[in-house]
Amino acid sequence: MNKKGFLRIAATATVAALLASGSVAVWAQGSETAGASAAPAASTAKEVRQANRALSRKVYAALAKHKEIDAGNISVVARDGAVTLNGTVTDAAQIDSVAAIAKTVPGVKSVANRLSVQRPMGE
Repeated sequence: MNKKGFLRIAATATVAALLASGSVAVWAQGSETAGASAAPAASTAKEVRQANRALSRKVYAALAKHKEIDAGNISVVARDGAVTLNGTVTDAAQIDSVAAIAKTVPGVKSVANRLSVQRPMGE
């Protein structure tokens, strides 16, 4: 079998798989709403992004209240209540402190702490 024949078969299989998965998704949606009462509409993607940004800002604000922590090298990413902390701090003790502060913010469900200690230049 030459390369063109193989690519044609692979493309056909891919299209068939996509069509089959689309059919299942349409069927599944129809079965969910057939007997159920009207449920509230799901949040739009824009509303979800706004909520995630608002939660990130709340975590930054909570960190700003603690003058001993330099949050300038910390990034906060929030997704549906799960907060990820990235970046560096100046002291190893601050790693746990930042995570503890983030956990106290209303709306935070979990914290993934990926902070590390900033090494002085030349080491």
